[in-house]
Amino acid sequence: MNSRLVVTFTTLIVFLVAALAVPLGLAYASHRTNRLLLDRRADATRFAELADQAAREDDRTGLLSEITRYADLYGAAVRVRDRDGSILLTAGSFTADDGDALRLALSGRTTEDLPTISPFGPGTVLLAEPAGRDAQLSGVVLLQAPAGRARLEVTLVWAALALGALLMLGVSTVAARRLARWILRPVTELDRTTRAIAQGRMDARAHPGAGPSELRRLEERFNAMADAVAGAMERQRAFVADASHELRTPLTVLSLRLENLEPHLRAEGTAEFEEAMAELDRLALLVEDLLVLARVEAGAGVEGKEVALAPRLGVWREVYAAKDVRLTTDIPEMSVVPEAAARIADIALDNAQKFVPAGGTVTVTLRDGVLRVTDDGPGLSEEERSEAQARFWRSGAHANVPGSGLGLAIAAELARACGATLELLPAEPHGLMVELRLPDP
Repeated sequence: MNSRLVVTFTTLIVFLVAALAVPLGLAYASHRTNRLLLDRRADATRFAELADQAAREDDRTGLLSEITRYADLYGAAVRVRDRDGSILLTAGSFTADDGDALRLALSGRTTEDLPTISPFGPGTVLLAEPAGRDAQLSGVVLLQAPAGRARLEVTLVWAALALGALLMLGVSTVAARRLARWILRPVTELDRTTRAIAQGRMDARAHPGAGPSELRRLEERFNAMADAVAGAMERQRAFVADASHELRTPLTVLSLRLENLEPHLRAEGTAEFEEAMAELDRLALLVEDLLVLARVEAGAGVEGKEVALAPRLGVWREVYAAKDVRLTTDIPEMSVVPEAAARIADIALDNAQKFVPAGGTVTVTLRDGVLRVTDDGPGLSEEERSEAQARFWRSGAHANVPGSGLGLAIAAELARACGATLELLPAEPHGLMVELRLPDP
């Protein structure tokens, strides 16, 4: 947008400069042409008077001397014709076609205008002046004068105007850039702030400063909105954390009381008792996962601590061996990852051991900052993979598998908190790949 504003301002400035410079240049060219016309017409009028006098006295010696000296002095050409159009005298190199000018002068009219002088021409100008008194036309004087000096002056003026226009354009462009930055400064600040909030930094705020008052007010209102949203989210997290925490004690007490009731149960009630205990365990797991999710969203425990990944994965080997599932790793021995990445690996491995059948394989690799947990289980469809990171999501095909539906949601929050990117991809020939791209160190 900054570039578009600068282009718009610069275009307007170009039109404004052109609207000033072009008329000035044309006006000076017209002024210089008229001055040349007046100067040379005065000379042509003088020669016409001399030609009329010479015709009356029948002596053209003085006239010839005058036009010769004039032609030598100014590099011009002068031609005198009688009223029949015949050439009487010529001085200088006369190269112009004088047909139109001759007919004009023979009709008793003098040259009233010349082609406008410009840096590109003309090189010479032609004037015609009738000789004679009143209606007694005795001849015609044709004056071909060089326009080099006039062209030089017009060129210098046009060059000065062009240089001034370029300087004005340069200064105006710099001013336009500064003006565009000043106008868009609040927009840039809002863009930076929204990007930071989108990346999870809920405390990011715009800093009102320079810029139009309307956009500064927009910044202030945006900050107020961000404060309200952050406050609502914080209250929501606090509610979830407090509710989950407060539920742990009564759940623990309820579990103990149910266990104490077990010796007093009749045989026919054992199955229902075990189902109640299973539901109680599921509820306790859900409360625990809600607490973990609330802590992750609040940023607790993801401050950048790093752990060695290889020893941590060794704990899972016994779990997988008990389920007859093979766990293979391809991880540099001394590699360390953020604590959040290790917790995501734990979540992916915990999910995999639930769904991979006996005899299956789960592979963990870490290369070039990309952590992958790949299994050869049933996997998920494309639609399921797009929804799997939502809270409380459970696949319809796995509804009977223990879990709260919060594992991948917690993993997504952990990835966001450490600046990583979490994706669920299909594995070949079947299965699921959990891919975590860690940020550059």
